[in-house]
Amino acid sequence: MKEKQFTRTKVNQGKKKNIHVKCKNPCEIGPLTVQERRKKAYHVRQKVAYSQKNRPHADHPCNGDESLFSNKIGNYSKGLPHNHLGEVNLKAYKALIHSLRTGKPGDFESIPLGGVVKFSNPQAAYAFDLVGPDSHHLGIMAPPPFSSAWEASEMAELYWQALTRDVPFTDYNTNPLTVMAASDLSTFSKFKGPKVNQVVTTDTLFRGNTPGDLIGPYISQFLWKDIPFGATTIVQRYRTTVANDDHMTSYEEWLNIQNGLPPAAKNTFDSTPRYIRNSRDLSGWVHKDFTYQGFLAACLILLSFGGAALDRANPYLLSRTQDGFITFGAPHILDLVAKAARTALEAAWFQKFLIHRRLRPEEFGGRVHNHLTGAASYPINTELLSSQAISQVVNKFGTYLLPMAYPEGCPTHPAYPAGHACIAGAAATVLKAFFNESFVIPNPVIVSSDGLSLLPYPESSLTIGGELNKLAANIALGRNAAGVHWRSDGSEGLKLGETVAIGILKDYKATFNENFNGFSLTKFNGTTIKIK
Repeated sequence: MKEKQFTRTKVNQGKKKNIHVKCKNPCEIGPLTVQERRKKAYHVRQKVAYSQKNRPHADHPCNGDESLFSNKIGNYSKGLPHNHLGEVNLKAYKALIHSLRTGKPGDFESIPLGGVVKFSNPQAAYAFDLVGPDSHHLGIMAPPPFSSAWEASEMAELYWQALTRDVPFTDYNTNPLTVMAASDLSTFSKFKGPKVNQVVTTDTLFRGNTPGDLIGPYISQFLWKDIPFGATTIVQRYRTTVANDDHMTSYEEWLNIQNGLPPAAKNTFDSTPRYIRNSRDLSGWVHKDFTYQGFLAACLILLSFGGAALDRANPYLLSRTQDGFITFGAPHILDLVAKAARTALEAAWFQKFLIHRRLRPEEFGGRVHNHLTGAASYPINTELLSSQAISQVVNKFGTYLLPMAYPEGCPTHPAYPAGHACIAGAAATVLKAFFNESFVIPNPVIVSSDGLSLLPYPESSLTIGGELNKLAANIALGRNAAGVHWRSDGSEGLKLGETVAIGILKDYKATFNENFNGFSLTKFNGTTIKIK
């Protein structure tokens, strides 16, 4: 097609100027010429990239266990070959470390496996992204060391979560096991879960530490309320496993799983779908969910509340002629929830494989069992060894192993931080940026103890911000209830995901045409920030 010349009027500082432009399409209008638009697009990307390039490099501390223990008892090794104590074959562990150090795809193919189960995508630790902070520029604190009182408290909590999987959340104040769990966890010197007057109570038991976590029911409204899903509605009753469906409590099965063999058993499922009513239901939900499922649901529920639920800074709330759609509307929010979730996983995988390589709770449970049966001697903190949780577990299951909700146990990647928690932290942060955190959720509900129905919840103080924080904690701590993660995996994962999302929102702030002053949101630590 032959280029045609046409005249465009350009306004600069109030002065009009006619310019002649060559273009294949004289129908195109707008404030910028093709060349100007191309140049501005380049500068937007360049400015964002330059800002990320100059971001201060975070420290990457580790807990020192890998250097301290020559037999690697403090590090993740599931899937590699192990001896009869579940201690990793050091040659195999060295091959894993070599591949992580070089990053060469061929080196990963040389890792000797102990069975048939493969590692979960370690090369994701090297991936780059084009929006938001680079995964290697973000830092988190070191996890608790193997022998610390902090680690002991987290393991005791996991034993108690396993023992109380079938207790309805509505019965926590009266059930003897949850009452005992709260009392026992209160004795630990370094337990970092929420407390009231320095004491763990049945109202704080197994909850998160973010604003809103201790208000209202244990489960977030976003995991109970119906989900508007296009032309249909999804009722949040889910398939769950039957009571006492616990796994990996025999030593032989535990060792086989550590060596990467497939599980000998499967979950047994309840024939009746139920609303999430206890930790077993919650751990089952986070077993089968897809990446950002909980936050897709939350976003759809929030959008159904209408404009009153949107953040007050949304530039279209005061517009007389326009609504948001591709920007500041449903497609925009849904896209960024998904985008932030995957980018948060990249940040998690860098920390998991290239920094911490923290052992999973099920691996630690094997150390406890071998220590207490006299098969080995490990420097496990005495606060755990004297916990009531230990005697309760061995009395019920006959071993000191951590009872698992999943037959296969944990996934084949290190514990710290939790991928689910990083996703939750990122996605919740995006939603808090686009919606009004102080908006009170209409018609709140609570589940019946049998999980078959939802009942009206009498209080009206449940807000979007608080329930998004609670949703993030539910998803993070739901993995703990299954036995596959530690509390600090979740709490620090939420923070890492939050940092990822803030970086993404900051980069996208430069791309909008609207008069927009920036995103505001409340972080998980309770501080309010504005992203300009």
